[in-house]
Amino acid sequence: MDLLKVFIAEDESIVREGLRDMIPWEKYGFEFVGDAPDGEMALPMLRKAKPDILITDIRMPFMDGLSLSRIVSRELPETKIIITSGYSDFEYARQAIALNVDQYLLKPLTRADMIKALESTRQKIEGEREQKDYLRKYEQEFKKFERFSRRAFFERLVEGSLSVQEIYEQADKLHLDLSADGYNFVVFTVQDAQRTAYTASAADVVEELLNYFLRYPDYILFRCSLLSYAVLIKGDAGQLSQLTDRGVEIIRQRCENAETPLDWYAAVGVPTYRLSGLARCYADANHVLAYRHLYPSQHIFSADMLRTERETAAHMDAMQSGMVDPMVLRSFVQTGTPEETEAFVEEYIDSLGGAENSMMFCHYLMVSARLNAEFALKETGCGVEEFQSRLPKLDMNMQANGLRSYLTAVLHAALELRETESQKRSNDITGEALRYIDRNFSDPNISLNSVAEASNISANYLSALFSQKVGLSFVEYLTKKRMARARQLLRQTSKRSGEIAYEVGYKDPRYFSFVFKKTQGCTPSSYRTGEMEAE
Repeated sequence: MDLLKVFIAEDESIVREGLRDMIPWEKYGFEFVGDAPDGEMALPMLRKAKPDILITDIRMPFMDGLSLSRIVSRELPETKIIITSGYSDFEYARQAIALNVDQYLLKPLTRADMIKALESTRQKIEGEREQKDYLRKYEQEFKKFERFSRRAFFERLVEGSLSVQEIYEQADKLHLDLSADGYNFVVFTVQDAQRTAYTASAADVVEELLNYFLRYPDYILFRCSLLSYAVLIKGDAGQLSQLTDRGVEIIRQRCENAETPLDWYAAVGVPTYRLSGLARCYADANHVLAYRHLYPSQHIFSADMLRTERETAAHMDAMQSGMVDPMVLRSFVQTGTPEETEAFVEEYIDSLGGAENSMMFCHYLMVSARLNAEFALKETGCGVEEFQSRLPKLDMNMQANGLRSYLTAVLHAALELRETESQKRSNDITGEALRYIDRNFSDPNISLNSVAEASNISANYLSALFSQKVGLSFVEYLTKKRMARARQLLRQTSKRSGEIAYEVGYKDPRYFSFVFKKTQGCTPSSYRTGEMEAE
């Protein structure tokens, strides 16, 4: 721990110099930073030095110790105060106690008395700082998942099922400030390029983004689905565009600078200036995001960008030659969502530049869509027979106007089957992860990354599964598991609290006690004796 700074205010020069010189400050963990003969001279020096401990006499000219202590307590609340006095008057002591001074010493002072008082004060400071560090650590562990826990509210918000009054009421309960002149959404997806093998890259990026956006009240990050996230941007009308650009740029930087390659895309909605318009804004952003399947080399999308792209003839020519690429359809079947299907089909057909009017070409596209959907499903482990049974009948006499509905039906059937299979796999993965945690929760080094590595999936995907399947974040589940075991050991064994801390996975017994009290509502010792029951 760093040396604690000490300042002395004392009008008697012999006493002041004696205190200054008789104590080997550094030996006991202190640093002497100054002295003054009265409170008036001491105050500006205290404001500058910001000492950890002030030693002051009660009676001094110009400004006495009690008056000085009142100001210091107000302006420098972290500073501990030791008052000295040659008067054993109860009234002085009473006033000092009222000011919450830490020590009250009577003169004449001995070296031993002062060292004892200083050490006692140092222990108090260290204890308070330790508690603050524990609280900060605890809050950091849970704060970064806090916004993900608000997912249910945001799901209802973006689907438009909440009235403006309900939005305000529920936001207030969740301590969310949604008041602003304007709003916008940035929706983004991020996953590891090597999807079949474990890597922590995507999870690390998401955590970095979460930590970044948590620092700014203009941004609220929440999870939309297993692999997609949304950032609600709010601010003054004149700053909204700048805030949006900054948010997109941060996403781009974090994704491009990842240790391993990522598949990532971001889409910007159309700004709205009403809370009632948030659902529409979110839908606009998702509509634009659907174009990632058609422009795989493009990572950032907006309505304005797409409008410009369409107006560029050269780009359109390139698009028309590339849209029949079977990988476009396969990509959509593997990573698209039902909400994106209509936008994808619309843009896919429109990009063909009138070729849909050819019946032969329509037949080719219908057969191609079916076959490529089958290939994509095989690659994801889905059964082709079930897919075929869900398809509408392929009518070779179908006119061009039936192409859109047929492609939409094929893609919906493929995505539905993919989702069913995905749910089965995710249940298996979640079960395996939970079993791993149950076996290893006492390991102090267990983490989301280590559990994901053991399950050979990405940490980002595992984090999403926890949120969706368990209803808790990884940290919340791990802590719940550890606390349950701790309660059992406290009641059924005579092991000391420190031993139990190590047994349930905490390196620091004091932090274990802090977490126990924070989550269970009582100290480990109170729970053991039955004085208080855990919440």
